[in-house]
This record gives sequence, structure tokens and C-alpha cells, in this order.
Amino acid sequence: MKIQSIKAFSDNYIWLVSTNEGNLVIDPGDSQPVIDFLSQKNITLTDILLTHHHYDHVGGVTGLKKNMLGYVYGPNNPQIEGVNNHLVEGNIFKSCGLNFEVIEIPGHTLDHIAYFINDSKQPVLFCGDTLFSGGCGRVFEGTYDQMYESLMKLRQLPENTLVYCGHEYTLNNLKFAEVVEPNNQAIHSYIAACEEKLKNLQTTLPSNIQLELQINPFMRCDNMDLRQEIAKKLDDHENITDAQIFEYLRVWKDSF
Repeated sequence: MKIQSIKAFSDNYIWLVSTNEGNLVIDPGDSQPVIDFLSQKNITLTDILLTHHHYDHVGGVTGLKKNMLGYVYGPNNPQIEGVNNHLVEGNIFKSCGLNFEVIEIPGHTLDHIAYFINDSKQPVLFCGDTLFSGGCGRVFEGTYDQMYESLMKLRQLPENTLVYCGHEYTLNNLKFAEVVEPNNQAIHSYIAACEEKLKNLQTTLPSNIQLELQINPFMRCDNMDLRQEIAKKLDDHENITDAQIFEYLRVWKDSF
């Protein structure tokens, strides 16, 4: 399996997954960058996988479907044009010789799903706009509780799971994380590493679950050091729940 990024718009990543049995793309918000990349590499598209209905993740489906060999897989949302197979929690399907497990992760949108390759040697997660490196998506359609529970689902995956998300937001997320936890040395180190990658025109992705548990405040709402930092900002903090910590952080990040 080979995973490559195709850039779209200002900061979107369309992921191209290639195996000996075919090629699939995940969240093609724009068809032209994919068409150009496939043509340049002389690659034929087999399938398309979608995580949620936002246009910057599905806008290229119609243009790509004309010349692809297989099917479009997506959330159980009839509003998304071109989906052949609507998926729900626990569905397992095969594409290009890979087994994908569907995880429902509402919050950013109500229809949001993730795709998990449960490989014992190297598990892989494609999580759209729910979990970002160092951050998480905005809560547009769901509730803060839903979004928090979705992140907790992803947190239970093996720590070596590679995390491929939909945008290059890492450095911006880490700048916020640094304010939330000013004494977290893992965040400081990761900022330096990401700055170097971006300077060299490289993507900061993939991340992994183990790293996110060290540097992502939205995955650390039960961490004592983080909670002590938040307590400084709240009058009534003794009985605050992890989910309420998450909501506080997400609202704060919205205006950061």
C-alpha cells in the first residue's frame, strides 16, 4: 500500500491510496488536481471514499466518476450526489484489496464517518475533518458532546495508527495547543518539526494516535496538567467533566 497526498484549494488534502489491485482517492473536493495527478502518473482510478458532505470533500466526485472503474463509498446521506454505497457504523468493505472498517464520528457534521484499516502491523485511519493533528474540526451540525465522543472513539484505536486528515491545519492547531499547555514540551518539539517540514514544502501528515495523545488538547481533556491549566481560567472548575473541558477548548479555539 502506498499513500500519497494531492493538494486541493488552499489547504485540503485528497489522499490517493494505491495497491497492486487498484487506486482509490479519499475526499476529492476538486476533480482537476486528481485528474492531473493520475494522468501524470499514468494511474487509473478505481474507487472513491467520502467522509462527509462538505463541498470541499465531495465536489470532485461527478467529474471523477466519468472515468473510474469502481464505486463511490460514502456516509448514509442521500444528499451526497454520486454515492453508490452508503455506509454506517461497523460496515466492513473491500476496496483495492484493502479492508476498510467504518466508524461513525458525528460532530463536525452529522453524517461524518472515518475509514479504518485494521492492519496488525500498520493500522491506518482516514478521518476527514474530525481529528486533525494537534486539533479537531469545528462543531457545525452536531453537539459538543457528540464531537467529544467521536474523538474518544478514535482515541481507542491502536497508538501506532497513522492518522490522515483532510487539511493542513497542523501548525495553526499547535499554536493554540501551546497556549493551552505552555509547559508541554512535546508540543514545543512538534512545532519545530512541523515548521521544518513546511519550510521544505512537505506535509505534516500523517500523524499517529500516540503523538496526538501527547500534543492534542482535544484528545487530552482528562489529562491532569491540561485540566490544571484550564482551572486557572474557570471560577467553578472542581466538578467539570472531560466533555465540558472539551467544549470550553473548542469554543476558545473558534475565536483563537
